[in-house]
Amino acid sequence: MKKTLLVAGLTSLLATSAMAETIGATIARFDDNWLTVMRNAMVDHAAGLDGVELQVEDATDDVGKQLNQIQNFIASGVDAIIVNPVDTDATVAMSNAAAEAGIPLVYVNREPVNVNELPENQAFVASNEIESGTLESFEVCKMLRAAGKAGGANVVVMMGQLSNQAAVQRTKDVHDVVGIDMCNFMTIVEEQTANWSRVEAQDLMTNWLSAGVEFDAVIANNDEMAIGAIQAMKAAGMDMSDVIVGGVDATADALQAMQDGDLDVTVFQDAAGQGAGAVDTVLKLVAGEDVDKKVYIPFQLVTADNIESFLGEN
Repeated sequence: MKKTLLVAGLTSLLATSAMAETIGATIARFDDNWLTVMRNAMVDHAAGLDGVELQVEDATDDVGKQLNQIQNFIASGVDAIIVNPVDTDATVAMSNAAAEAGIPLVYVNREPVNVNELPENQAFVASNEIESGTLESFEVCKMLRAAGKAGGANVVVMMGQLSNQAAVQRTKDVHDVVGIDMCNFMTIVEEQTANWSRVEAQDLMTNWLSAGVEFDAVIANNDEMAIGAIQAMKAAGMDMSDVIVGGVDATADALQAMQDGDLDVTVFQDAAGQGAGAVDTVLKLVAGEDVDKKVYIPFQLVTADNIESFLGEN
């Protein structure tokens, strides 16, 4: 009887140990509102799973620091790694390091440059950026037409970090929309990066206004830059009803700006869904389950007409 109980106890202990998984996660920056929602969702989701321990690090927008964090995760023997990359061009080195160590890795939100050649046990969880910039830009086009600007409208574009695939794709989406017959009345008169930053966008817009740039719409790669642009325009005494402003993410601040009548369009990117999805996907890889290389969570257009459905989501 004692031998039976001992064997049963060891079996139970081994089963419990086998279920315990440690995940190391490195996030590009903690001071970004949208990424904070995503990070918190990862933490909360992992906390609700038995035997899962999640360690989250802030890369502070420093690619060297992020590479060191990944190496430290590997050295400490984590079972899996989640990366929200600072620089998507650096993801080949990250993938190689994890693959050589035999540790599953999932990229979240920002598409790795090697997404189509990811090693085994690696995947990408995000939303399809072709949808984001396209939905935003086409809605701006429709709004300009409705405002009687189909005879010609000037547009300024605020880009995210140029090392980031999302910024590149969203900006390409703007150009693609401007190129279609229905929207070719739009002319891009300025296009510069504000690095996803509200503060930098405010400064950039202030510079454009000081230089006498005239425009009918602002298309920003994210909400933070759209809000920065709005702050600068309001400080300059502009009437926000005279300009169409678009962003991406549907953050809480952006939706408040929309309710205030300052922001006209944004695109809901499910921060919580991506965060929880990254945890679920990496755990499936650890368990040896089949996982799609690209796990997409759809974008959704947000305007004043449907804003109520998105309040409190991001």
